[in-house]
Amino acid sequence: MSKITSINTFIVDIPTIRPHKLSMTSMSVQSMVIVRISDDNGLEGIGEGTTIGGLAYGPESPESIKTNIDKYIAPLILSKPIDSINAFMQLLNQSVRGNYIAKSAIETALLDLRGKQLGVPVSELLGGACHQKLDCLWVLASGDTEKDIAEAQKMIAQRRHCHFKMKIGARAVADDVAHVKAVKQALGSDISIRVDVNQAWNEINAVKGMQALQDAGIDLVEQPTPAKDYAALVRLSEKFNIPILADESIADSQDAYLLAKQGFSGSVALKIAKAGGLKGALDVAAVCAASGIDVYGGTLLEGSIGTAAALHAWSTVPNMQFGTEMFGPLLLQDDFTKTPLKYRDFGVEIPTLPGLGLEIDEDKFTQYVRK
Repeated sequence: MSKITSINTFIVDIPTIRPHKLSMTSMSVQSMVIVRISDDNGLEGIGEGTTIGGLAYGPESPESIKTNIDKYIAPLILSKPIDSINAFMQLLNQSVRGNYIAKSAIETALLDLRGKQLGVPVSELLGGACHQKLDCLWVLASGDTEKDIAEAQKMIAQRRHCHFKMKIGARAVADDVAHVKAVKQALGSDISIRVDVNQAWNEINAVKGMQALQDAGIDLVEQPTPAKDYAALVRLSEKFNIPILADESIADSQDAYLLAKQGFSGSVALKIAKAGGLKGALDVAAVCAASGIDVYGGTLLEGSIGTAAALHAWSTVPNMQFGTEMFGPLLLQDDFTKTPLKYRDFGVEIPTLPGLGLEIDEDKFTQYVRK
């Protein structure tokens, strides 16, 4: 059995094609932690741990992810045989609290390495793909109505995206609703518009905002209220016909169970980073399926490596009722993989080569690695 001979981590900074505005921060650069794990046969597995806006979004930052992998996680598995990724992850969960994004990066690299060793794609290690291509929306987050309309119209004409999510919550409710309504009217009834509030509203504002958004024909409202206020999400899901998507509320399968137990009737955004890896995210999907809750393939704006990992996981889920938002690589000005993911006909293809199906372009990687 092959053994792990090296684990190296790097922070890679790549500018975005435009500022990406959320309710809590604005991004112009995405910083990714790339993990490279080698075995004694010279094969390498790659993984990615990415968050949004440093510490503005959650408790892990690129710097903490790298430091904690180097100091605490890597020593636990270095020089050990790769005979069971589940056993590795059990060891990490027993020895390291939290640090879900760091764990996701490690699990991704281990799955990529194991897939290359066996000559099969990661989806095969997860039970096999149900889909060859998944729907993929685009996020409109410039904050400018005319720019958002022009951006969406360009995407539709290129057959790249026909579903759009709009980031709101930083402005007054009435201003945000007017912005969304104008975009919806410009694009027409055939184009799906969803909104992401990123926890910015209290329940009173959520009632006003969701009523107006429902009247405007918006298809989905993501995380309108604070993450752990499950009761508010349940009440809002009962009050309105417009579906609610729980995002920050759900990290792992226990969160999904607690929300379902309270009677939530909306949908859940799956994210490998929040769940500590691909298998953790699929555990969330299993709880949702048992509870009659729809699921959606979410992103923390990962680059190609993290996006490919999530796509392998989502490909094994029979029903992704609201599709996916795996557009992260398209938000970046450049890509350090040799063969980028294929986006076409309003969706993204699932890679079929061994492992993740990606290879690093060493020159570009060196160019963007933080010195």
